[in-house]
Amino acid sequence: MRSGPFPFSLRQAQYALAVLQHRNFHKAAAACHVAQPSLSAQLHAMEEALGVTLFDRSRRQVTPTRAGEEVLLQLSRLLGSAEEVMAASARRADPLAGALTLGVIPTIAPYLLPEVTPRLKKAFPKLTLQWLEEKTGTLVSMLESGEVDGALLALEAALGDVDHHVVGKDPFVLAGAAGHPLFQSRSALRADALEQEEVLLLADGHCFGSQAWSFCQRVGALASGFHATSLATLAQMAASGGGVTLLPRLAVPAENRRGSLQLRSLAAPVPSRTLVVIWRRGSPLETSVKPVGEALEEAYAALVPRLEAAALKH
Repeated sequence: MRSGPFPFSLRQAQYALAVLQHRNFHKAAAACHVAQPSLSAQLHAMEEALGVTLFDRSRRQVTPTRAGEEVLLQLSRLLGSAEEVMAASARRADPLAGALTLGVIPTIAPYLLPEVTPRLKKAFPKLTLQWLEEKTGTLVSMLESGEVDGALLALEAALGDVDHHVVGKDPFVLAGAAGHPLFQSRSALRADALEQEEVLLLADGHCFGSQAWSFCQRVGALASGFHATSLATLAQMAASGGGVTLLPRLAVPAENRRGSLQLRSLAAPVPSRTLVVIWRRGSPLETSVKPVGEALEEAYAALVPRLEAAALKH
């Protein structure tokens, strides 16, 4: 363990990360509420102390050097840990007071948050929940760097070294247009019925798209040449006769609100995703994030009967 003084301050680290974010010294200084000459001088002193040039200043847009990229990554983690220390101190008296920043993926956010927000406000009147919608990979990186305190996503994705609380299971249903042969029966569809069937999927980067494609590969279904960027687009394409698709049951009430989709459940073992709230393993914020996960579990359980009813409609 280091016994001597560190050669830089957390304030200098904040300045460096602001430059990384804005790629401009003037904008970084404005964001940090400091004069640009002062910010530049502090960064120069930090670079001198570390013996590393963090930024290439020769171009119009400031970019990190190769050596600087590694140092800046560690600085981001350092500030994340420092912010957790501050948050832990503030929450020692009441872990469910103040602000909590939670990430959420796009295939959950528009379908679950409007339903559960009133319940969360009632359960935690002194807690301000700030939601940030991003894809899974981005949220995992933000959690690691301390930019978010936790995240609501699917457990089946690559999440790294995290703790989690299960909110509930979200099974997949098949959706398509009226008249499609796969929707002539109301019974649960056997997986082998999808063999050689082209299925509309989400584009790369969406964990639900990866999970749906994994299921398609297991049953011999084919990926359509069209890849959507949202579940809304998938639903509209399927309703127009562009092909069949898989939807998480959570999205069905919103995406089939006009009744334009035919729906069919899938036979066991039913493909599904596990909705979870995650936080950094060993984080002092667990006492704030986990109770939110428990409240979400209760809220989701109350929502399930309506989701089941919506998924059975044709």
